[in-house]
Amino acid sequence: MTDLTGAHWRKSTRSGGNGGDCVEVADNLPGVVGLRDSKDPNGPALTFDPTAWTAFVTATRQGTLTH
Repeated sequence: MTDLTGAHWRKSTRSGGNGGDCVEVADNLPGVVGLRDSKDPNGPALTFDPTAWTAFVTATRQGTLTH
């Protein structure tokens, strides 16, 4: 399990007016990007390699993400 102590969580700028229910990302830790549900900040978090996370975000923004 990855230690996320010291993570600085931030919500998406696209979370809008939905009451704040969205995901939060922490990308301030070396070698890991954390992702969690803002409604359950003490719950589980997913972790990703920063390179994989960047590739995911880029593909999402470009609309080239395939399944």
